Amino acid sequence: MKYEGDDAAVTTLLQRNRAWAGRKTETDPNFFARLTGQQRPRYFWIGCADSRVPATEIVDLDPGEMFVHRNVANVVHVGDPNFEAALGYAVETLEIRHILLVGHYGCGGIDASLAELPGFASQWLRPLKAMAARHESELADLDKEALCHRLCELNVIEQVAALAAHPIIGAAWNSRRDMRIDGLIYAVGDGLLGHVCSVTGGDRRVAVRTGYGAASIAFR
Repeated sequence: MKYEGDDAAVTTLLQRNRAWAGRKTETDPNFFARLTGQQRPRYFWIGCADSRVPATEIVDLDPGEMFVHRNVANVVHVGDPNFEAALGYAVETLEIRHILLVGHYGCGGIDASLAELPGFASQWLRPLKAMAARHESELADLDKEALCHRLCELNVIEQVAALAAHPIIGAAWNSRRDMRIDGLIYAVGDGLLGHVCSVTGGDRRVAVRTGYGAASIAFR
């Protein structure tokens, strides 16, 4: 890819921004005025930072309808300040009732977790290495493509279980908050989402959908 030097790249983005804003106000003159009010999104999206998986666009939602947190390989890292702040704000301040944990096939973080990486990347992906070890018997006979494909699915299930066991989520459910978590997976090749699993406060098990593995997984 040719790099646009100096200010050319930013100028192009600003031009595209103005064109986009113009299209929005042409079809809905009050669109931006509504956004200046209080933020009340319906969903909290926890997804991968991959540039091919734009959160609001692939579910056809406008700005303001979804609160978004993204990181490499959509990992629920308990103790990570960025993740903890986003989760706490979504659940405790915005009082969002529907959380989406979204992975995708072809995840670079999953691929990287199978290799030896230096520094922070290795630390961040450590839970994925542990996940692969736990499922070694299931994964043993798979070729590289099928292995990565299955790990992407397992990662969604395991991160949903980790999220459901998080103290912030537990406190919301213990206060009888009507809130659910759904695990989804996105196929970059055709743009479609699959529904992998779900959990609500009334059940302490993650219900895994047909085609994605075990019927349910318990969490603490």
